[in-house]
Amino acid sequence: MQTLKGLGPKRREALLQAGITTLEDLLNHLPKGYLFAQEPTPIARVTVGEACVEGIVQAAPTLSYFGGRSMVRARVMDASDSISLTWFNQPWMAKQLLKGQRITLYGLAQRRQNALNLLNPQIIHDKGIIPQYAPLPGLPGKVFSSFVLQALDKVAISTKESLPDSFLREHRLISRYQAWQSSHQPRNMEDLAQARRRLGFENLLLYQLAIRQAGPQGQAGPKLVNAKATAEDFWTKLPFAPTGAQRNTLSQIAQDMGTGQALRRLVQGDVGSGKTAVAFGAAVCAISNGYQCALMAPTELLARQHHENAQKMLSPFGITCGLLTGSMKAAQRREALEGIADGSWQLVIGTHALISKDVRYHRLGLAITDEQHRFGVRQRQTLADRADHLVPHILALSATPIPRSLALVLYGDLQVSIMDELPPGRTPVKTRIVPQGKRDDLYQYIRTKALEGEQSYLVCPLIEDDEEADQEKQSAVALFHQLSKGPLKGIGMALTYGSQTEAEKEQALGEFYAGTAKVLVSTTVIEVGMDVPNATTMVIEDAENFGLAQLHQLRGRVGRGQKESWCFLLGEANERLSTLAKTNDGFEIAQKDLELRGPGEFLGTRQHGRMLNDFGVNDMKLIEETSACLMDLENNPVNKATYNLLSSLARDRYSHKLDQVGLH
Repeated sequence: MQTLKGLGPKRREALLQAGITTLEDLLNHLPKGYLFAQEPTPIARVTVGEACVEGIVQAAPTLSYFGGRSMVRARVMDASDSISLTWFNQPWMAKQLLKGQRITLYGLAQRRQNALNLLNPQIIHDKGIIPQYAPLPGLPGKVFSSFVLQALDKVAISTKESLPDSFLREHRLISRYQAWQSSHQPRNMEDLAQARRRLGFENLLLYQLAIRQAGPQGQAGPKLVNAKATAEDFWTKLPFAPTGAQRNTLSQIAQDMGTGQALRRLVQGDVGSGKTAVAFGAAVCAISNGYQCALMAPTELLARQHHENAQKMLSPFGITCGLLTGSMKAAQRREALEGIADGSWQLVIGTHALISKDVRYHRLGLAITDEQHRFGVRQRQTLADRADHLVPHILALSATPIPRSLALVLYGDLQVSIMDELPPGRTPVKTRIVPQGKRDDLYQYIRTKALEGEQSYLVCPLIEDDEEADQEKQSAVALFHQLSKGPLKGIGMALTYGSQTEAEKEQALGEFYAGTAKVLVSTTVIEVGMDVPNATTMVIEDAENFGLAQLHQLRGRVGRGQKESWCFLLGEANERLSTLAKTNDGFEIAQKDLELRGPGEFLGTRQHGRMLNDFGVNDMKLIEETSACLMDLENNPVNKATYNLLSSLARDRYSHKLDQVGLH
């Protein structure tokens, strides 16, 4: 790296912050996308969509500011016509253009006030397929691109192939160097496709191997006596009959825990399928054998909900349950730590606080993580590692259905159980897409329901960028004040959002649980953990801003009682929202979402999604191909040498990242 021209201390630090310390790291930092700069189109023939134009700058650009944001305006003309240019939050563009300069631009043509405008266009110096790199703080894109080209020259002779030649031939893969070259300097679409397939195949394969190696596969675990009988007895002491899926899943778990091998299982169940009862049944099996059980939830709200449910459901078994969260006062925490350490707390429920270094468990035999996709492989394992000399059973729960083919990649260290049956008596939630113009009618419906004693949720749009998180809060606050002074004046209302203190959240949610608040305005903090049977209406503002899986989760907050429940999606109808309106099957919805967006987009901002996008992978066929390849490597003795080589590569490349994998 030190031989790169133009690499000073500040730029070296910028690369270091991005995890780039070697030339190989630099070349593995793939473009986020490509510009396909074809021959310029005469301006008079430009239509809405991506466009490439060439012309003369008519006048010096103007730079203006509004609300802390900048806007640069300019105009170019050719022999046929002229077109306006607009750059938001790129003030430096004002210095890049000179009156009379001939430039080629590539950008998105939009129609504004009956005229076309190029939005945030890029100045193009070359024709062809142009790599676009994600911006790194303190490192301009041109500089990064020059480093990549230098790295390609430097490794041309010295680079070592990471995969055996026979493996490359068998799977029709080009060499590693060819893949780097075609990714960063593509000559045509065919070269680019081969490069992305080669690098995606290698990265996916090693990634899956690293996940498989993360847990103590095949290790001895606590051998539970009479676990299956205990599981059957568990259902007889509950005030409801289990579904077939609940009974079968718990029986499977109990059988695994009785073998003497450490359980490693993921239970995927749709919203309301009864996963929590299955988890408590597994806890009873472990506790009846003298072991302690820990259940970790991603939020304090969900942890408290589990604690309340456990106290009710497990009272017939005489099991002591305790709650440990990060917001506890010092005296409460000391008392909790003592209860965990001496074993007087048989079932410990909490948040990430459960994996704090000062927590000492007493014969921890079962570690459960709820909302599994919000925890990393390493975090899940850290909870298990707190068992000192024991290798506890690990049970992971997820109410976010993920198609089995993708689950193989994400949870390769776990066996997967599917719970696809809902308890009898649950009324299916009806879903309707409501155009923005009908908003007032919807608010009147909520008012009517409130006066009839029923409750409603109003969820504000998701804003994913950290710097815009405050806007999400503001939108919830603004809606709360608008409704409380207008359409819902006189109706009891509560407000909750992510940056509130725990005390503020508790007060708002407490009012909603108690029924004094008939309407809860919130951000997505209520996605999991809310169980209010009297809530019959869910309104999701600007629903097109949410992923399908998240919309399905939010919809699952209603329909928990006997009354008819509705979910209203405020927004314009599209294929995604129409899918949600047609079915309540979370697995069907997940499969459709995967088909529409591909695996990287499907997983969104979770670490898995970012990693798949970094790999350049958004193709389920490639994921399925690498999964089949891995199965063959593991099961065919002929492949042992190749398997060992790839396992070593996987550890070197990904083991340090497994504390992040799976996180939102």
